[in-house]
This record gives sequence, C-alpha cells and structure tokens, in this order.
Amino acid sequence: MLQATIYIDMEEMIGAKLTHEYIMQFLLKRHVAGATAYKGYAGFGKNQQIKSPENLFSFDEIPMMISFIDEDDKVRDCIKELRKTINSGLITVHSVEQL
Repeated sequence: MLQATIYIDMEEMIGAKLTHEYIMQFLLKRHVAGATAYKGYAGFGKNQQIKSPENLFSFDEIPMMISFIDEDDKVRDCIKELRKTINSGLITVHSVEQL
C-alpha cells in the first residue's frame, strides 16, 4: 500500500472550488480506501517564510495537508490525474503497512 500526502494552501482554488474540497471529492469518486484533510497551525515552504495564520492580524494562508492511502496502482493513478488539474503544492508518497 502507498500513502500520498499533498501540501497546499487552504484558500487555494480550482475554478470556483477550494482545492482541498476538490481533492477530497476527487478521491471519494475514485473510491480511495481512505483520506484525511488536515488544517495546519503553521508551516513554511520554498519561500522560507513561516505562515502562522493563528496570529492576530495575520494575512497568511492556512497550510493544508491531505493524506490518502490505497493500493499502489490506485494511488499512482490518482496522483497522475490530480497533476493534470493541480499545478501547485507538493506531493509526497511512501509505502505503508496495513495492520
């Protein structure tokens, strides 16, 4: 089994839909074994600036992480299709064991 994790900003959009909502619906339609969306407290990326939206008067975007798990081929196929629509963020993939 593989676990893929997608890192994006919460307010990021695909058309008129929030990217994290788009991804979760995409995964649900493809009957992925499981997925969870996490809202981040703070984070930073290639710009090396900490985004901490919980601070008063902060205009930082809230970091999001979406993690999903399924058989290797299904995870790879989902990533391939998502890359056609989503052109930002970061995706990591690693092997997992089901107990």
